[in-house]
Amino acid sequence: MPTPLHNTEILRRLVGFDSVSRNSNLPIADFISDTVDRPGIRVQRQRSPDGTKTNLIIEAGPPVDPATRDGLVLSGHMDVVPAEEPEWHSDPFVMREHEERFIGRGSADMKGFLALAMHRLMATDPTRLRKPLVLLFTYDEELGCIGAHHFAEHWPHPDTLPRHVVIGEPTSLRAVRSHKGHLKLKLVVLGTTAHSGYPHLGHNAIEPVARAVSALTMLREQLQQERTESSAHFPEVPFVALNIGMINGGVAVNVVPDRCEVDLGLRVLPGMSSDALVDRVRETVAPVLAGERWELERSGDSPPFLLSADRPVFRDITGLLGQKDEASIAFATDAGWLQTAGFDCVVCGPGDITLAHKPNESIGIAEFHAADRFLEELIARATGLEAG
Repeated sequence: MPTPLHNTEILRRLVGFDSVSRNSNLPIADFISDTVDRPGIRVQRQRSPDGTKTNLIIEAGPPVDPATRDGLVLSGHMDVVPAEEPEWHSDPFVMREHEERFIGRGSADMKGFLALAMHRLMATDPTRLRKPLVLLFTYDEELGCIGAHHFAEHWPHPDTLPRHVVIGEPTSLRAVRSHKGHLKLKLVVLGTTAHSGYPHLGHNAIEPVARAVSALTMLREQLQQERTESSAHFPEVPFVALNIGMINGGVAVNVVPDRCEVDLGLRVLPGMSSDALVDRVRETVAPVLAGERWELERSGDSPPFLLSADRPVFRDITGLLGQKDEASIAFATDAGWLQTAGFDCVVCGPGDITLAHKPNESIGIAEFHAADRFLEELIARATGLEAG
């Protein structure tokens, strides 16, 4: 078996791809496929509907035993958020080392984990695996877990993959079994354009939006007082958080605006229905928009996620980490959609989420290598890897 690339070198090359979600991810997918491909490795692609993106499903070892679905899936997303902030001290797509940290866009979220998953696969002789090891790398997670959604709904046989999945989002190497979802809505109000000197010839679309925003603020305050059974998993924010994120309307100060849009997001608690929340938003704005032309669109829906604490994959990982307490996260991951396809997911990876999506994103070098050792041991246990 050829000597695999060092995990640091893999990370360096992954960071070098401008895989911002607005771009095609085919170049980085090609690199990953070419790097890990060798005898005993099965690489499959699942293209996005428009063909510009792809999920990767990379398998090693024997086929899954359908009676148990034992083995392990290591999952992560290939896309990153833009890196256009002026505060970057260096090219965000050229990884550098500084003060015991790897710096570059995606180093924490989540190319660090991708590099480690690739390294561990490349360092493993497929013929020694008694149970399968799989890499599932998705596209457009940052746009709303779109690749995972496509996989969950359209991959023909998810039951031919191991049930246990580690999603390596940056959790500072703590095992997470619950997170909120993210429901994104767009409220569109239409008016009639006119010269502002003749306002009676037009109908202002922004003014009714002001009433709607006021009503949504009241809904936000109501939601803050409500609790569900899963609220206990999120002690810092134990409610559905509603955020009015963007308002866009009008073209010039001397033109009566004929369109105004409001983008809002709701962080959905596990066990809650997105449909019910959409209905609440609609019922909130309908009275103040009576007589207006308006519509409410669902622009994205990443489901919440909750895994029972007694599931074997969670017990195994917390045991390996020596983790006694439980951790939750307030952001959505691919786990929400993968759970709907019958997978048991644990979110656990190196890196600090508070450093993601920011200038000079970084991951600690010591934590990066500690995560490599953790994955090595986890893979050995989950796949029955024979000693070499």
